[in-house]
Amino acid sequence: MMRSLWTGASGMIAQQMNVDTISNNLANVNTTGYKKERLEFKTLLYQTLQQANLDPVNELGTRPVNLQVGLGVRPIATARMFDMGNIEVTNHPLDFAIEGPGFFTVERNVDDIAYTRDGCFKLATSEDGYSTLVTSDGYSILDIDGEHIIIPEDVTLNDISVDDLGRFRIKSADPVVGMEELGHQLDIVQFSNVQGLEAIGANLFRPTVTSGEPMPESEGTVITPSEVHQGVREMANVQVAEEMVRLIVAQRAYDLNSKVITTSDEMLQTANNLKR
Repeated sequence: MMRSLWTGASGMIAQQMNVDTISNNLANVNTTGYKKERLEFKTLLYQTLQQANLDPVNELGTRPVNLQVGLGVRPIATARMFDMGNIEVTNHPLDFAIEGPGFFTVERNVDDIAYTRDGCFKLATSEDGYSTLVTSDGYSILDIDGEHIIIPEDVTLNDISVDDLGRFRIKSADPVVGMEELGHQLDIVQFSNVQGLEAIGANLFRPTVTSGEPMPESEGTVITPSEVHQGVREMANVQVAEEMVRLIVAQRAYDLNSKVITTSDEMLQTANNLKR
């Protein structure tokens, strides 16, 4: 009887973590570039009460099936869905969205590189008077040469143009020339296993052994290169209706597991009262 108590408890713990995951998805429904998560489960150990076996003489099945009792469930992984979210037009020249599996390259500190799908960038002015492209947290955006993207002091935001490959152009003072190259190109990278990326907060991801090393698209090592779009941003890929359905299912599963504990307790109480 005690087995069912622990089994029900494992189900409640697992569904609580499931609700935690769903609530995080709903909380980030308006987070730029957020990728929803899904909790995955696995069964716990099985207790074999009687094992299937064969008669060694005539090879007839004396017990064709096992008699086993499961001991519950446990969360095993959080799978992140990297399908593309909806595109929202902002018309802001420093808002970018990646169409494809690529990531922007962000320098958090020296030798600390992270990657993001959040393309809502800003300009940070240094003491030297020049401006660099940064994230909302002030982390520098890197180009294909691993350098900070520097915007000249006399260039306004409306003078900045970025093509599909992430190459920066600025409006030339000579109307005949039109647009001239700035000398920077966004470093867009891909990973062989995006599920292996480690989320570190602030819309940033860090590569791990399982994700593989970043593959710069500028080197031509990827099969399907991404496209960069200016003046738009990628919204979270969270579907509110879908998450609400999952939340209801998780709540019902939690209730049923609590009912298992209640029923087991009542059965134990009945057995305990047999002596009276």
